[in-house]
Amino acid sequence: MKFPVFALIFFGASFFPLLAEYITITVEDADLDMPLEGAVVHSWDGRQYECDENGQISLEVPDDRQVVVRVAYPGYENGRLVISPGGAGRFTVSLQLDGLLESRELLIEARRPGTSETRSGRSVAISDKDLSRTAEIGIVEDVMTSIKLLPGVGYSGYYNAMPSIRGGSPEDLTAVLDGFYIEQPYHWGGTVSIFDPKMIQSARLSHGVFSARYGHTISGLLELSSRKPSSTEAELELGVSTSATNFSLSQPLNGKGGVLFMGKVTYWDAFVWTAQRFSEDAKMIAQAPYIRSGALAANYHLSPDLDWTLTGFFGTDGLGIKVQNETAGPNTTNQFLDWENTVGFLISGITYNPWSDTLIKATLGIGFRQADLNMDNRTDTRGFYSQDFLDDFGGLLNGKTHYEFLDQKTYMRMTDTRINYQGRLDLDRDLGGGFLFAVGAQEMHTQWIQNGDTRFLYEEKADNLIVNGGRIDEAYIGYPFLYSVDARNRAFISSAYTLMEYTAENGRFGAELGLRADHIYFVGRDFTVQTTPAFNPRLNLDFGILENLRGLDSLRLTIGTGLFSSVTDTLQHLEKRSGVSDRDMKQNRSWTSVAGTQMDFTQGLSLNIEGYFKYIFDRAYQYANFDRNPANQELVYKFDGKGIVMGFDLMLQKFTSRYWDGWISYSFTHARYKDPQNSSKDSGSDGNEGAGADWYYPSFHRFHTLNAVLNLKPVQHFNIATRIGFVSGSPVKSLGQILTYPVVIDPGTPQEIILEKWKREEVYSDKKRGAFSLPLDLKFSLYDFNKTGKVKSEVYFAVENLLSLVYKPKGDPVLDSSTGKEEEVSREMPIPMMSFGFKWSY
Repeated sequence: MKFPVFALIFFGASFFPLLAEYITITVEDADLDMPLEGAVVHSWDGRQYECDENGQISLEVPDDRQVVVRVAYPGYENGRLVISPGGAGRFTVSLQLDGLLESRELLIEARRPGTSETRSGRSVAISDKDLSRTAEIGIVEDVMTSIKLLPGVGYSGYYNAMPSIRGGSPEDLTAVLDGFYIEQPYHWGGTVSIFDPKMIQSARLSHGVFSARYGHTISGLLELSSRKPSSTEAELELGVSTSATNFSLSQPLNGKGGVLFMGKVTYWDAFVWTAQRFSEDAKMIAQAPYIRSGALAANYHLSPDLDWTLTGFFGTDGLGIKVQNETAGPNTTNQFLDWENTVGFLISGITYNPWSDTLIKATLGIGFRQADLNMDNRTDTRGFYSQDFLDDFGGLLNGKTHYEFLDQKTYMRMTDTRINYQGRLDLDRDLGGGFLFAVGAQEMHTQWIQNGDTRFLYEEKADNLIVNGGRIDEAYIGYPFLYSVDARNRAFISSAYTLMEYTAENGRFGAELGLRADHIYFVGRDFTVQTTPAFNPRLNLDFGILENLRGLDSLRLTIGTGLFSSVTDTLQHLEKRSGVSDRDMKQNRSWTSVAGTQMDFTQGLSLNIEGYFKYIFDRAYQYANFDRNPANQELVYKFDGKGIVMGFDLMLQKFTSRYWDGWISYSFTHARYKDPQNSSKDSGSDGNEGAGADWYYPSFHRFHTLNAVLNLKPVQHFNIATRIGFVSGSPVKSLGQILTYPVVIDPGTPQEIILEKWKREEVYSDKKRGAFSLPLDLKFSLYDFNKTGKVKSEVYFAVENLLSLVYKPKGDPVLDSSTGKEEEVSREMPIPMMSFGFKWSY
């Protein structure tokens, strides 16, 4: 029941105690989580209240109608808090420095403090505060450091920015920045991403049945929003960390927009030089790893109904390795490796409101990437035959007791260039009555230019081989595998979608029904091939079960199902000789179903639980066809791969409070893949860990992933961020006995050489797993600001992988086939890594 204002005035003296409830409002700095003592709250009844030293006040509000209170503090944007009927409890208003909101009021409508953009069954979001606490750490500050702590994200180690999302291939994670798809957004071949946390405002990982607005992935979509400049205040930020210096400068444009410049430079040269003074292994580094990058963001309000944005990025990275052995030993190797990579993009967009119920968005952009890899090895192999080898094959050696195989040449010289153009148009229209209609289209044109050569020694099994007049029942013939590629391909990817959303007036029911279509037309130098259109219907239903019940703010249930499609990146290598036809080529597909529940509690806690099932079909994979005739050596492409993935995730989150916040996430994943035409262990699989198996667990699979993130604020201006995890092991192969065997080079010729090598059978196993991991990171941050709040500074000190002092996961044994010796290779950092940083802003 709603009461008019005059009735409340007339009956207020006698009825107000019956129609009022108490609320507590906390006013804090949005960036520092610091209470703002003295902030003024203008109540709904015209009274003013001043916040205490904890930034809090208590006041009465009616429980039968919506009211608005306003919050003000010198030097900050004003805030508004809309309190709906029955909204008794605690609320938090976070104010930002004047100008950061572009003179627009902060509006919080009927939402508890800390309510996030996470949507059960669709996505999980992470704010800029959490990004700064968890991503600004380590040798390289990276947004992916934060993303890897979210539920549904598989553990990939400290320096691997390509995790598996809910059992999907790491290569299938798709990144979208301001509506633009970014291809290969990585430095150092996937070690870290290009997304510095200082250039990103917010991030959202969509790994459920997300909207038909987006596609090009069957596992996970990372949606990123770039940092926006202020339209009223000039801002300057400087940062210095363990291995990098960065800056940002924001300049307003006539109060209608702004432009923001950011730059980053790493400096590992001093560390490498110091390490080379104490370690022989460090002397192999010829070029210290480096990253040089710059970013641009701009926006302008052309009119009250028309906004323009611009986002740009340009970055380079590289490293060099040089190994020279001057003394002749059993194996002498001269190795050279040079890696250079360049990434850039420019995105422009407009947002237009021609009518109050219509929104039009248009985006146009271009992206560029070029990676140059030059790896050249020269190896001389010398050795004495072992007694076991002489006992078995001595009669075929003509009295020789040793062997030499000189000047073995292996190399990989590859240049990979890609240019992509994208245009996108979206239209949303509010139909009234809770209905929203949306339609959109996108065209992507990608050009791939790849050329290079690869050479390595391949060993082919040969039965009953005649050598020096004798016969070897089981031997191997060694010959060089030569593969050259000169591909110049273009892909036209056309996409369109339409959807209808409905939200009930009371918020108890919501639905989204969408249909997306993706089509690929592939144009090579002397061939064309295309897929049939992939139609991807998607449906989500949201149910509000309970509200405001004994400490439970809300309980919601979500169910969703839909189809998804993507394109495998390796298709860029296609050539006419690959023999792929329209009938063969398909898009990767998956059918995903999700059921989830989200419970928000009045204490600022939120619990989200989701279960999912995903069936993958038409998945592309490849393997090499080896042959002693270089003309017959080829990469074989197949499009009949399958996968079954199921599991559940949960996340218990404590939103921002005075003394602590954070989250606990747990994921269970069961993922099995199958490559029907590559199930033989002798098929020459190109990196396929499941060769020789039927259904197999992929190498990135882990059953259990647990992460706990806790931010402690014992006193003002000081924060302790902790992260601890438990991750079960990934699949490892069953290892057999180490055996010696002969490899014959140039059999039947005067140049014939018989090498002694060592091998052991490595068989895929469903049951064997590597050691579990226990990552632990600590970050101590100290904040400061001046009296006006416009000058802020932060100093932090962090330690990663702290538990490596007491526990190191056992590595994988690697056999040197030339010496027969084993060496344990760890997948984790062997020691803790310390980092520090300083940030100053005005």
